[in-house]
Amino acid sequence: MLGLLGIEIGQIPAINATLNAVATFFLLVGWWAIRKGARRRHMQFMVAALGFSAAFLAFYLYYHFNVGAVTRYERQGLIRWIYFFVLFTHIPLAMLVVPGCLAAVWYAIRQRFDRHVRITRWLWPVWMYVSVTGVIIYLMLYVFH
Repeated sequence: MLGLLGIEIGQIPAINATLNAVATFFLLVGWWAIRKGARRRHMQFMVAALGFSAAFLAFYLYYHFNVGAVTRYERQGLIRWIYFFVLFTHIPLAMLVVPGCLAAVWYAIRQRFDRHVRITRWLWPVWMYVSVTGVIIYLMLYVFH
């Protein structure tokens, strides 16, 4: 079945994993840039991370509205417990990323860097975790099943 932008609906999980991986890359280089004092580069990289994460969210919502909310994990044993641990830490943290990003961007635009930094000190590691575990969840569901 053709879905969003003429993409097969079954391809969306792989696209989402790719979008998460690219967002992770931009989060890392954005962090590196600000550590080096390159504010403009930092901003460019973080806007790219935000864009890729927003594209992920759009594809994710489209996929689950069309396929259903539940994806079954069939493996048994310890790996099943690991999968559910990753999933059940990923989900609530992912819900924090959106309002955290909106607040961080708001304060950056307003040049309230004291507040921007206060938010991003917890937001960046959470966003990284969500991006990385998004890829891990994909791999566990679709590649190493």
